[in-house]
Amino acid sequence: MINVQEFARRLSTLGGDEFTIDDIVDLATAAEVRINADLEINADLAQRLLDGISPPVSITGAQIVASQWPVPISSRPAAPTVTFSSPGAVDGPSDQVTRGRSSRPAHNGRRPGPRRTGR
Repeated sequence: MINVQEFARRLSTLGGDEFTIDDIVDLATAAEVRINADLEINADLAQRLLDGISPPVSITGAQIVASQWPVPISSRPAAPTVTFSSPGAVDGPSDQVTRGRSSRPAHNGRRPGPRRTGR
């Protein structure tokens, strides 16, 4: 549990908006919750307050009131996993055949083919 001031501070670190205690009181009023500066905010109350924020924040009530702040990266919402339909389609560096350099001379920018003479 955290107090209203700490909730406002943590909420401010999530985005570009700076939240004050008055903003938190307004969120509580909109959520039909009585709140004051001395009230401790638990995960359920935090979630109700977060639900009133537009645009929505990418954190849960439990995460914002957690004793460890900022939230560790591992518990932040992650991007959805990517599934490949053909897992063998991309070879890693160890799977590629290595080729030695040839001793042939460089092409000097020409493509191989018949030479035209007598223009």
